[in-house]
Amino acid sequence: MDLPPAQLAALVAIADHGTFEAAARELHVTPSAVSQRIRALESQVGQVVVQRTTPCRPTAAGQVLLRVARQTQLLHDELREALAHEHRSSVELRIAVNADSLATWFRGVVGEVADWPGVALRIDVEDQAFSAGLLRSGDALAAVTSEPAAVQGCSVERIGTLRYLPAATPAFIERWRHGRGVDWARMPVVVFNEKDTLQHDVLALRGVARTGVAHRVPTSADFLEAVRLGLGWGMIPEPQLRPDVRAGRLEPLPGRLHLDVALHWQRWRLDSPTLDRLTDGVRRAARTGLRPK
Repeated sequence: MDLPPAQLAALVAIADHGTFEAAARELHVTPSAVSQRIRALESQVGQVVVQRTTPCRPTAAGQVLLRVARQTQLLHDELREALAHEHRSSVELRIAVNADSLATWFRGVVGEVADWPGVALRIDVEDQAFSAGLLRSGDALAAVTSEPAAVQGCSVERIGTLRYLPAATPAFIERWRHGRGVDWARMPVVVFNEKDTLQHDVLALRGVARTGVAHRVPTSADFLEAVRLGLGWGMIPEPQLRPDVRAGRLEPLPGRLHLDVALHWQRWRLDSPTLDRLTDGVRRAARTGLRPK
């Protein structure tokens, strides 16, 4: 099947920007031209590829084409970069990373990419239990994920373990002390978002089905700050927690509880030097910042 690059580029632009008008601005063409390209693509494959909603979304068939389009775009970007002499174009790397990794060990990867000329890093923040979905939809070339089974068309490798510990301020722990432990059922808790089950998993280990007040703070840095301010207890990644424990700002809750989350690196199976280089950087950063596999 011959899929013209202009049609695939129109699909990518609509997926990225949500409307035909915004896609047209991105491609420097008219909305009518974008519409014509999508209709031609749909005629070519015999299926609707874009839901005309607000925002527009790829259909199931469109997601299959989107994966192909992004792979093709990466390879074309690398080709242009390799051939460019005076006018260098950028190679875009779209990846999915969970917020806690981005706030801790993955910063080593970002630091490496900072020294790569002509490479644009685009990070989507997604919970590690859900980031593989961005690979399936074609919205990411690679992802840090807790999913050990490879997404179709991808390779997967375990890169290490991120340990979480329930922690709070010393004053908070003293306020909710109950015997030799704490009152797990009543003390307030901080959760990241509706996808965050870590706190509830620890409560289940303590035999607690529900807690009292549950605060929601959906950014990694602000989540940590909320716990520091005594808003509640929360599950803190071990690399983030160490400095606060040393400074006396936070301490683990009684009971020596922790949860280990195994992290994997999934990437499309492409013959891409840039993606290979990124994978090597992820391995190095994981060896430094994560617990062993």
